[in-house]
Amino acid sequence: MADAPTIGANQNESKNSGMPLHTKIFIGLVAGAAGGILCNTFMKNDPVLLGFIKYVSEPVGRIFLNMLIMVVIPLVFASLSLGVAGIGNLKQLGRIGLRTMLYFLLVTAAAVTIGLVLVNTIQPGDALPEETKNGLMSVYGQQAAEMQGRAKETTFGIQTLVNIVPRNPFYAMAGKESTNGNPDMLAVIFFALMVGVALTLIKPERAQPLMRVLEAIYDVAVVIINLAMKLAPYGVAGLIFSVTARFGFDLLKALAWYVVTVLLGLILHQIGTFSVLVRLFAKINPLAFFKKVETIMLTAFSTSSSNATLPTTIMISQQNLGIPAKITGFVLPLGATMNMNGTALFEGVTVLFLAQVFGVQLDLGSQLIVVIMSVLTAVGAAGVPSGSIPLLIIVMQMVGVPGEGIAIILGVDRILDMCRTVLNVTGDVTCAAYIARSEGYELKA
Repeated sequence: MADAPTIGANQNESKNSGMPLHTKIFIGLVAGAAGGILCNTFMKNDPVLLGFIKYVSEPVGRIFLNMLIMVVIPLVFASLSLGVAGIGNLKQLGRIGLRTMLYFLLVTAAAVTIGLVLVNTIQPGDALPEETKNGLMSVYGQQAAEMQGRAKETTFGIQTLVNIVPRNPFYAMAGKESTNGNPDMLAVIFFALMVGVALTLIKPERAQPLMRVLEAIYDVAVVIINLAMKLAPYGVAGLIFSVTARFGFDLLKALAWYVVTVLLGLILHQIGTFSVLVRLFAKINPLAFFKKVETIMLTAFSTSSSNATLPTTIMISQQNLGIPAKITGFVLPLGATMNMNGTALFEGVTVLFLAQVFGVQLDLGSQLIVVIMSVLTAVGAAGVPSGSIPLLIIVMQMVGVPGEGIAIILGVDRILDMCRTVLNVTGDVTCAAYIARSEGYELKA
C-alpha cells in the first residue's frame, strides 16, 4: 500500500513571503491581546466596544475557526484510513496502536498527578473570600445550570464504549446522535480505522480506487487548510481580542491563586515532562522541538480547540519534524480526540480547588478517583472550546463536590482553555515523534 500523501513544504506560506507564518500569528496574538486589555481598561461595557466585538472581532475569529473545523472530519477520516492502509502490516499497526494508547494514558496520568500535587501544596481554595465566591455564583449561576444540564445528558460508562461503534457513521460525522450537535469523533475514528484495516485486507488492485479517492479528499483538505492559514493572523487577533476585551484583569485577581496553580501545572508539564520525553524517546533537542512546533502551539492557544488545530498539527509535524505521513495520519487524529493532557490536569486541579472552597475533605482514596476519572473523562472530552466542562461536573459530583460550584471558575475558563489546549496538542506531537522514532524513522533534528 502507498503511504498517505505528505503535505509539501512548498505549500508553507512562509516560503512565499518575507515573514514566517508563525511570526505573523504571534504578532496578531500580541496585537489582539494588547488591544483587548486596553479596551477593557478604558471602555469596559461601552456599547461601541460591545458592538465591535459582536459585529467585527468575534465574527472574524469565528470565520477562521470554522474554516479549520470545516475540514476536520474529511481530514481525520482520510488521514486515518490512509495512515492505517499505509502501515499495511496489521501486526505493525497493533504495535503502533498499543504504544500510542499507553503513551497517551501514562502521560495524561502524569499531568493529573502534577496538578494534584500543586493544588494540595498551594491550597488555592482557602484563599478565595466568601463574598467573592457568592458573587461569582450569582453572576455565572445560570451558565453553570446550563452546563449541569448538559452533564446530565452526557452518558459515561459502558454506553460510551458501545457508542464508539456507530450504527450510522454519517450520523456520527454530522453529530446527529450527540446531545450537543458536535461530531462523535470516537465513532468517526473507529469507522476510519475499520476502513483502513479493510483496505489492507483486500487485493491492492481493488483497494486502489478508494485509496485514490481518499488521497484526493486529503489533498483538497490540505489546500483548504493553507487557505485558512492565510487568515490565521487576523483570525487569531479577532479571537484573542474578543476574550481579553470582555475578560480584563478583574476576574484574574479574584481567582489569582487558582489560575496560578493551573498555569504552573501546565508550564511544568509542558516544559518539564515533554522536554524529558522528547529528549529520551524522540532523540530531539527540546529547544529545537518547541521552536519547530511554535505555529501549532500558537494556533492551539488562539482557537482553544484540538480539533481546529489538527490540520495545522499534521502539516507542521510533517514539514518541520519530518514525521512520516502514515504516522501523523494515525497518531495525530487519535491524539486530538483522546490525548488531553492539559484538560486532565485542569480537571484535577479544579475538582480539588472547588472541594477546598466548599469545605469538602477529599482523602487519598477520593483523590485517586479524581486521577482515574480525570484521565478517563479527558479521553471523552470534546475537542472544542470548553468541551470538558460537562464531564468535569460529573467528576465533581462523584466525589461529593457540588456541581453548581462550576460557576466559580467559568469566568476564567476560556483563558485556561486556551492554555491547556496548547498542552493537549503538544502532547500529540511528542507522541507522534516518539512513535516515528520507535519505528526507525529519522526525524529532523
